[in-house]
Amino acid sequence: MNLSIRRHLAVLALGCALTAPARSLAQVTPQEREMVTLGTDFAKKCSATLERWIASKEITEEKLFGYLYYPIVGSDPLKYHTDYDKLSDRDILGVADAVLTRSPTIVFAVLVDKNGYLPTHNTKYSQPLTGNRAVDLVNNRTKNMFIDRTGISAARNQAPFLFQRYQRDTGESLMDLSVPVFVRGAHWGAVRIGYRPVDPN
Repeated sequence: MNLSIRRHLAVLALGCALTAPARSLAQVTPQEREMVTLGTDFAKKCSATLERWIASKEITEEKLFGYLYYPIVGSDPLKYHTDYDKLSDRDILGVADAVLTRSPTIVFAVLVDKNGYLPTHNTKYSQPLTGNRAVDLVNNRTKNMFIDRTGISAARNQAPFLFQRYQRDTGESLMDLSVPVFVRGAHWGAVRIGYRPVDPN
């Protein structure tokens, strides 16, 4: 099955699962508007980066859209390498970390593929593994699959933006903004920004 057919089938399969934003941009709070602006810019930069990898032949389009995951032996919870995660470590990390500096309310800013795989987390969540699961759950969250309901909804969202209340597995309650990432016109995944909401009043 060629790539264009697989993409078409994937779009049809996901059609019923996609969630539109609950409000229009005109109805969001000032903080939400700020997050949408940041998320949209973040998504554009990630799209451009992934397309540059293809153009420079660092990875093929087929491999980028192949969604193959290679388990990292001994990791707990299980982590994965992909055909592009080293490229992501090199090129996405700085872009994602820069988003964190834009507001003290932002807890994380990441790129995920449409299956919830996160190739490169922010530096502060990519600390060396200690072997202590409780410590590593908080400090080493990179190369994980986030397949909870919020994570999958965010990853597969194709609307311009999606806000969700998010109970993180670390216990924090956050707002999660996702903005879709397209590569050469095809939906690849999303950027997610997790942040602490402030009272608009």
